[in-house]
Amino acid sequence: MLTYNEKKMKAYVYVSLKKSVLDPQGKTIQSALRKMGYQGLEEVRQGKYFEITLDGGLSREQAEAEVGRIAREVLTNPVIEEFRYTFE
Repeated sequence: MLTYNEKKMKAYVYVSLKKSVLDPQGKTIQSALRKMGYQGLEEVRQGKYFEITLDGGLSREQAEAEVGRIAREVLTNPVIEEFRYTFE
């Protein structure tokens, strides 16, 4: 049986291009959507999404620090991308 600190946690990490970086894939998607008749689109930007399940061996604070480190060091290119994460 898992104790409170050993409950599994799931993190959701969202990675996107910084607003200052051009997004040609987003522009292509936006153009295609307009050609398909979708209206009201101001901008489309693409990104990446990750789900990370933690085994429960970390406290909430440790888990947040670890997910932040993973996102910063592995999942993003800090020159052109930014990230945010949430926990379940």
